[in-house]
Amino acid sequence: MACRDSVGSPYEITLQLHRDGALYGTVGERCGWLLTRLARGVAEARAGQQEQWPDPDDRFPDDEELFAFRYRTRKGIVSGGELRCQLRTIPIWVPERRGPAGEWKLARRAFLEAWGGGGVGMRAVLTSAELGAFVDGLVAEAEECLGPKSGNSSRTPIEGAERSPGRR
Repeated sequence: MACRDSVGSPYEITLQLHRDGALYGTVGERCGWLLTRLARGVAEARAGQQEQWPDPDDRFPDDEELFAFRYRTRKGIVSGGELRCQLRTIPIWVPERRGPAGEWKLARRAFLEAWGGGGVGMRAVLTSAELGAFVDGLVAEAEECLGPKSGNSSRTPIEGAERSPGRR
């Protein structure tokens, strides 16, 4: 959903979470710039070389918490949902092709958790490729919501907001 300035022009987004077609929560007021930055960070981490994480699916930006979006009322009360993404290192058993032997491998995954206003939660465990596709999809949908690029600027509204996240 687009956030609008005092003259009604869209400049940022707020996420509406839906589950089974029903509104589940509203979170992340003015989060488009952060999602754009995260999408770029995931792409750069996957493209780079990290000695500790040779598999590109294990490569993420360095922050343990990639984002945490909550809904706050005008009085600052947290309600209406939460969407957060944290990195965790988990062990995965890799069996040998023959026999019961194998070895443990460490993998990094993004744990994407959504909580509705009623306290019901959902979780997805994502590789960096899956997280990148999810965030790219959110950014693309936000760009559609905000409308076409204006004037001579080659930047989209969210990319422009990245430099000034406090714009109102």
